[in-house]
Amino acid sequence: MELMQTLILPCVYAFAACIGFSFVFNIHGKGTLICACGGGLGWLCYLLSAPLVQSDIVQSFLAAMAISAWSEGMARVRKCPVTSYLVVALFPLVPGGGIYYSMRHAMNGDVDAFMNELMHTLGLAGALAVGVLVVASLVRIVTARRRPAVPAEGEDG
Repeated sequence: MELMQTLILPCVYAFAACIGFSFVFNIHGKGTLICACGGGLGWLCYLLSAPLVQSDIVQSFLAAMAISAWSEGMARVRKCPVTSYLVVALFPLVPGGGIYYSMRHAMNGDVDAFMNELMHTLGLAGALAVGVLVVASLVRIVTARRRPAVPAEGEDG
């Protein structure tokens, strides 16, 4: 029962949220399920890495890497852009609560709480961006090495 509440249900909720965002981004058919699976996978990675790293910023980084790898793979399989899969699957990890609480502290004039919350939120957002960047860079390096070098115009190959 505890496994259900701590791992399975949150991943199902992330999956369902990604289905909703797929409709917003006009993704149809199998693409909806692929995006939703990416969101569920990312949330599962986030939850499973919690006991190992004890930092939600590192958890977000690892989850973003998992989502990015999933999106890159599915985009290649389906011959579709990576961005549509990636953006929708990242939504469950977006630090919306941190943004809200940062603004709430700012509006209340609590500068210390505002700065603490803002820095933490920016750390989470940065971890998501860097996680995606790392995987995208690795994919580019690997695919560039697989392709034969094309001689530039005017060069003899």
